[in-house]
Amino acid sequence: MERKIDVIETFEGKKVVVIHDIIFKKKQYVEWKDVKEYLKRYVGDVYTILSSQDNIYIGPDFPNEFSGSAYTYSLKGANVKAKANAVQGIPEMVEIAVGGNYKENDEEKHRRNAKYGWYRYDSYFAIPVHDNDGEVDHYNVFHASLLIRHDEDGKKYLYDIIDIKKETSYPLEP
Repeated sequence: MERKIDVIETFEGKKVVVIHDIIFKKKQYVEWKDVKEYLKRYVGDVYTILSSQDNIYIGPDFPNEFSGSAYTYSLKGANVKAKANAVQGIPEMVEIAVGGNYKENDEEKHRRNAKYGWYRYDSYFAIPVHDNDGEVDHYNVFHASLLIRHDEDGKKYLYDIIDIKKETSYPLEP
């Protein structure tokens, strides 16, 4: 499946990954097993955060965590559809990420796979909103936090995308 993605810069200087197709259409109930299957195509890939030059690896645990985390199951409304469709723009979301706030690992269950702690980067993506005729009316912009684990092998791995929140300041016009 071909991805239809653009990266734009807003008037405020914020980079946004624009996702032009909705492949997971349901708003309330998403088939997360289908999302998990889609994510497997990224396993083994490496993307670079342009602002920090950090290489971010996609490990085999990412599809399970993204589609089956407690955060994913807590989502409601448009955020369910937004997280599911954000999968199409993961390479670009990593590349435009900014921030990199560090937190030490304090959970025993992650003592090896996040031995050197956690990083949170901010990223933005947009998905289309269609009118009654099926035409794109506008794009809703969402903020997301990329949760990166710093493994005992010294590499940084994308672990999950969390804190998805619709930006209310502006929609993007088609």
